[in-house]
Amino acid sequence: MTSKSADPVRILIADDHAMVLEMFAQFIENLDDVSASTAPDLDTALSAIDRDGPYDLVLLDLNMPGMNGLEGLGRAISRNGGKPVALLTSNPPAHLVPEVLALGGAGFVLKTTSLKAFANEIRFMAAGGRYIPVELIERQRVAPREPRTAAQLSERENDVLAELAEGKSNRDIGAALGLKEATVKMHVKSICSKLEASNRTQAVIVARDMNII
Repeated sequence: MTSKSADPVRILIADDHAMVLEMFAQFIENLDDVSASTAPDLDTALSAIDRDGPYDLVLLDLNMPGMNGLEGLGRAISRNGGKPVALLTSNPPAHLVPEVLALGGAGFVLKTTSLKAFANEIRFMAAGGRYIPVELIERQRVAPREPRTAAQLSERENDVLAELAEGKSNRDIGAALGLKEATVKMHVKSICSKLEASNRTQAVIVARDMNII
């Protein structure tokens, strides 16, 4: 049981998608034992580490400005005083797993993870553990599958996805596209399934990582 007097675990989350930062930061606000700072790019994250760090855990978006592949991960590791740094991403290729671990990374957090699992993952890594999602472990054991692409979504689903990215409700999307609300709901469900997202917010996050929108 965590003592109420204990200092909270300090997390820095860096991602260039405001929706990602807002989703995780709002969730962390409800955790008594974790506090979060955010940054929109690598340079801002490194400045925060220099100013306020080291953090108990730093999460870096793999594809945000300044990362330059895994170079950004290495830079953050060298600046965070020996404390863990991990990647935050949606669908990393399997070959990144051994590369990240060899570099000294703490592992991966998938943007499609449930918020309950997210809380457990960040606590585990902040405590010194190295975390690899089971999806990535399994991906190394089987033949590579085709990456998800925009072609998997129908033209109408892409239209609905674009409206989702604007934060619109199913009713407003239906009005904009001339669809019944039930039809929009069906398309949203299909989009989430194809992008392997658990909800509409995560679907938008994954789609942006894939450069669909």
